[in-house]
Amino acid sequence: MKRLMQLMVLAAFFLSTISCVAEKKSDKSTVLPKEGSSSKVIHLTKESFKEQVFDYATNKEWKYKGKVPAIVDFYADWCGPCRQLAPVLEAIQKEYGNAIQIYKVNTDKEKELASVFGVRSLPTVVFIPVDGEPQAALGFRPQAELEKVIEEVLKIKKEN
Repeated sequence: MKRLMQLMVLAAFFLSTISCVAEKKSDKSTVLPKEGSSSKVIHLTKESFKEQVFDYATNKEWKYKGKVPAIVDFYADWCGPCRQLAPVLEAIQKEYGNAIQIYKVNTDKEKELASVFGVRSLPTVVFIPVDGEPQAALGFRPQAELEKVIEEVLKIKKEN
């Protein structure tokens, strides 16, 4: 049963890749507030992940618990590309404020969580819309590419 749940969650993450995200369009978009907020990147443990993102221990089908779209960064302190990505995600959190929530999961400390979600490559960045299935990207991505995914997958538009 646990293995089936792991496979279902893994399939949900990786069925859709970032390359096919551009094809998905929707009228439901959020426009960023004019001023950023003091929201911060949140570091998650297994328990806080279950409380704030998804309780994989009790639910078989994906159901995001958050009220705003999210990004989950599965990283490790020793990973060079992860260290490159960290300030980019901090900047995105500051820029987008309360319109988005960025979470970080240290895979060395949260091995069970990384295993449940099939994280095999670092960094693994998961984009979670409020409604719909999460989508993952592997490896470092520049800020402009992440912002494009934020607009297309998470439906948050930047004001120019």
